Amino acid sequence: MDLVYKNEKTLFALMLVFSLLAWGGLVAGMGWMVLGYALMFFLFYCFAQSALISYIKGTGVRITHEQFPDLERQISACCAKLGLEREPEAYLLQMGGSLNAFATRFLGRDFLVLYSDVVDGLHDNPDALNFYIGHEIGHIKRKHLNWGTVLLPASLLPLIGAAYSRAREYTCDRHGLAACEQPLNAEFGLAALAAGGRRWRTMNKSAFIEQARETEGFWMSFHELVGDYPWLVKRMAAVRALAAGREAEQPRRHLLATLLALFVPRLGVAGGAGGVVVTIAVVGILAAVAVPAYQGYQQKAAVAGAYSAGRAASAKVETYLAQQGKIPTLAQAGVAPGGGAVREMSLDPDTAVLRVVTSVDGKDGAGVLVFEPSMDEHKRIAWDCTAEGILPQAMPRGCH
Repeated sequence: MDLVYKNEKTLFALMLVFSLLAWGGLVAGMGWMVLGYALMFFLFYCFAQSALISYIKGTGVRITHEQFPDLERQISACCAKLGLEREPEAYLLQMGGSLNAFATRFLGRDFLVLYSDVVDGLHDNPDALNFYIGHEIGHIKRKHLNWGTVLLPASLLPLIGAAYSRAREYTCDRHGLAACEQPLNAEFGLAALAAGGRRWRTMNKSAFIEQARETEGFWMSFHELVGDYPWLVKRMAAVRALAAGREAEQPRRHLLATLLALFVPRLGVAGGAGGVVVTIAVVGILAAVAVPAYQGYQQKAAVAGAYSAGRAASAKVETYLAQQGKIPTLAQAGVAPGGGAVREMSLDPDTAVLRVVTSVDGKDGAGVLVFEPSMDEHKRIAWDCTAEGILPQAMPRGCH
């Protein structure tokens, strides 16, 4: 059995390419400022993730050969079976009735946390607990925790970010199955997750798998496509099929649900308690670059529009001068006094200097383009453009 789900590697490659492009663009757009934001990002991560690790160490019970040696031997055996050389630091944690486990990482150290209720609920079938242990070891072995920051930009993508997260879960279910001495006990492990610490013993797993047919509907398809985890009924079906030496034939998702999910970014970024804070930090960094860049683009476009209007107006004034021999009013030259990127336009009746007030606001008021006529050596009118209150990066060509 291949321990890596078929789509994980492909999705990882797509995520990596997109993320490297995103990080590269961020660095190119920020220059040396990236060092400051990187430090701020690291501090966000340290404060958020250290809170989780501190809670685990200050509340949970460290699993060692002196403290719960049976669990310590079980974790060691699973690590050996799955080829994980460096065992994670393991803890037992009471979580108010939740049946689960999780792996996390902080400053190069891996942590495995077992919830006490799942350990107690599977006391009569410790091999089923191997499924939970093996699943979390899968996250560590596949280095899912290591790549979290690198892949963060792509993790926000619609469809792809959530699909990669679900593919990782399928991969780790395979590790959980491989950790079990008897494949059937992997199903018991998932049954406990579905039915609880007592009812899993009498749960009809085949009937539970049949519920997967209902996931073909629009709403169940949509909520799975935007979620980080596959439906549990589909995970159970996949584990049973793998135990029989084949791939599960999963129900198809609704087409319209897929189309709608294209417009929903993934916000449930995984990575421990610090995931949300880290996401906010990255979004803030991206906004710090993207918002000013977009505002700069808007200003440049508005100034370009005003410059184009000013050039057209000066040409009409020049034509009137050539035909009538005198400076016209804007109305006589057929020029509208404003509109679009131009708030106001005025023409000096003595010097024919054309002032174009743009829609771009600077710290000293609205930016202005000034078109001043002069006679060149061929007795033709030439227009010199200067600017007032407009940033250099927004200046159009032909104006200074």
